[in-house]
Amino acid sequence: YRGEGILPASPRHVWECIKPVAGGLRTKWDQNVKDFEVVEAVSDTVSVCRTTTPSAFMRIISPREFVDVVLVKQYEDGTMLSAATNVEHPLCPPQPNFVRGFNYPCGCFCIPLPGEPDRTQLLSFFQTDLGGYLPQTVVDSFFPASIAGFYSNLTKAVKALKV
Repeated sequence: YRGEGILPASPRHVWECIKPVAGGLRTKWDQNVKDFEVVEAVSDTVSVCRTTTPSAFMRIISPREFVDVVLVKQYEDGTMLSAATNVEHPLCPPQPNFVRGFNYPCGCFCIPLPGEPDRTQLLSFFQTDLGGYLPQTVVDSFFPASIAGFYSNLTKAVKALKV
């Protein structure tokens, strides 16, 4: 899946809302992220993280957990990138009451728009195996609405952050 949108905020504000850090803003505005924790900080730009999600789609989709190695990078033009992929980690075995999901290589790019300091292009892409025994029709119905909700809720979050 790929999502793309222009957000009414600076790249710094957008990044503040989406950056993958423990205690960050994402758990407050993203209805698909219940908790985010750093399992191991490998370096100042690479970490192993666990993300949990609440049940979704009228509880048809049980709570999930994802363990990923995450790279954060800033480019010279001001673009900020968060890229991740699934990893197994000895400090993070599967937890009861969660279905272990699997993220293929994925990421978000916060891209400054030249001459428009209060607008940011956000490009996100992901391929996720939710795990468990979900019919493909449920998965196919869930993701498009989830992506639309992500961009809508992020827009509200960056507007609130600017105030």
